[in-house]
Amino acid sequence: MPICTTCTRRVPYLYTVYESAYNLRLEQCPSCGAFADPYVEHDSLLLLIDLILLKRGVYRHLLYNRGSEPRRIGQQDDVSRKPPRWSLIVPIGGTWTALDAFIRWSHLNPQQALAVSPWSTGTIANFSRTFIGCFAEMLAFHVGVIAACYAVLKFLCVVKHSGDRNTDIRNEFRLALIPLALFYSSVTKLFLLFLLTIWKPSTSVIPVSSSTPAYMMLLDDDKLDKEWIVRNVLGGMSAGFGLHVVLDCHPVFTMMIITFGWLAKTVVAGLISAWVGGTSLSGEQWLAYSIP
Repeated sequence: MPICTTCTRRVPYLYTVYESAYNLRLEQCPSCGAFADPYVEHDSLLLLIDLILLKRGVYRHLLYNRGSEPRRIGQQDDVSRKPPRWSLIVPIGGTWTALDAFIRWSHLNPQQALAVSPWSTGTIANFSRTFIGCFAEMLAFHVGVIAACYAVLKFLCVVKHSGDRNTDIRNEFRLALIPLALFYSSVTKLFLLFLLTIWKPSTSVIPVSSSTPAYMMLLDDDKLDKEWIVRNVLGGMSAGFGLHVVLDCHPVFTMMIITFGWLAKTVVAGLISAWVGGTSLSGEQWLAYSIP
């Protein structure tokens, strides 16, 4: 059953369709009085922008309400249909992994010669190893997060403390929501990493005045690794935000879950770094880029 994107209460329908698919009316939530899901009328571009901005409403729309059947005038109501969540994991995960592999490959090969064809055997083999490495890290991170989520939810079921709430969004929880929430939350990270891949930080030397504070020197491009910060710090925060929307628990639990997933990814990164990099130097660069 779909939920209200504002108060997370269950609602029978999100909108009503009258004579055609373009003649519809949004339903109001009986609990809070707001529209149950205004994202029904939004296009894909607005959904993408709100995903980058980490808005809870778009997460609830994509995770719980996407594909829900509307109320159709003159037809028998059917509220038992569920959106096929598991069928979305493979295409979204494959697309995100390919994009992440391109970003990682660009980071490990910044001096790729323009004369070398992108379809050469060496380039394809190098990118294939990068793709397999990204897939292995992504799989380890998701398995670790799912296992930690299962343990946390079991703990919350056994230990009933005052801060625990049995909300409708908790009752609608499914395991398939965890990888989907992680994929949706990685949009912000991949978007910024892609921008850093296209527009590299400036390598020109800027004269520094003697009156410049010492802490400002730490923000220089040669000392501050922006890609590492975006991938690990901002990526971890956005992943925790997505899990908080799904689990509806205290942020401390989501932080513990993300930390466990990071540990699983770090172990796998240490095992495959030498093979993915091809050389010891590239393997160290891969490992330094992967470990939080």
